[in-house]
Amino acid sequence: MVYYLIVCRSLTFAQRTAAALERSGIPAHILRTPAPISPRGCSHSVKISHRRLSQALVALNRAGLTPGQIYITEGDGSFREVEL
Repeated sequence: MVYYLIVCRSLTFAQRTAAALERSGIPAHILRTPAPISPRGCSHSVKISHRRLSQALVALNRAGLTPGQIYITEGDGSFREVEL
């Protein structure tokens, strides 16, 4: 399954991000950032569908939240950073 991970600097920021997305009708799930992409070893990410990235970015902009890094899953289960 292809999806995006929005890496957040803290659990609180991940919760605010997920709440803003949910208010905009975008399903979002908070999870620990996978080790291969976690710069500090313990961060949280918000997982969204691959079809909802542009809507998510608009919703986060409206909420005044700036996402840090965003990754997409690859077919082999690895991650690739998305340049915005």
